[in-house]
Amino acid sequence: AAQAIAKVPLDVDALGIDLLSFTAHKIHGPKGIGGLYRRSGITLPPQLHGGGQEGGLRAGTLPTPLIVGMAKALELGEASRETEGDRQRYLREQLWQGLKKIGGVMLNGDWTERLPGNLNVSFEGVQGQQLLLAIQPHLALSSGSACSSHKSQASYVLQALGRNRAQAQASLRFGLSRFTTPDEIQTAIAIVTQIVNKIRQKQ
Repeated sequence: AAQAIAKVPLDVDALGIDLLSFTAHKIHGPKGIGGLYRRSGITLPPQLHGGGQEGGLRAGTLPTPLIVGMAKALELGEASRETEGDRQRYLREQLWQGLKKIGGVMLNGDWTERLPGNLNVSFEGVQGQQLLLAIQPHLALSSGSACSSHKSQASYVLQALGRNRAQAQASLRFGLSRFTTPDEIQTAIAIVTQIVNKIRQKQ
């Protein structure tokens, strides 16, 4: 949900969701604030004791500016969700077509059942950590999930999708946003192409 909010349709009733957490910074809102949807009738124990704020669930002064910022980010995100989703899918297609020309590049995951701005690919014939270290000075990318603390480890998710350990380690996760431009896509393709080819030539 943290990744999906304001990016794809998210109907808590249709999905039968009782509890759903989300965060503002994933939709260009302020860092340090998130929300929790709780279906009526679901009982939760207090998270912080003290005052009676939040129905007795969490004591403490509410960060009003952050809450307002999150609400505005949600409003803007939902208002442009469909058109922005189409734009990001188009840019993602351009990125994928450009990266495929390198050769030995595999798409990870389903092409349609993913976030509009998400592209995860594996590169044959390169060492994962070497690839990431060479690219990071030029592009803000990851080889695993954003919350993973062990970047050198192979993603168990990619391995469950059929990639071997080396392929999972030699993967890159591209994240597009409403601020990504077509020129940046072409720049990313050029940088990755140059670095992958250079690494392969040395091996």
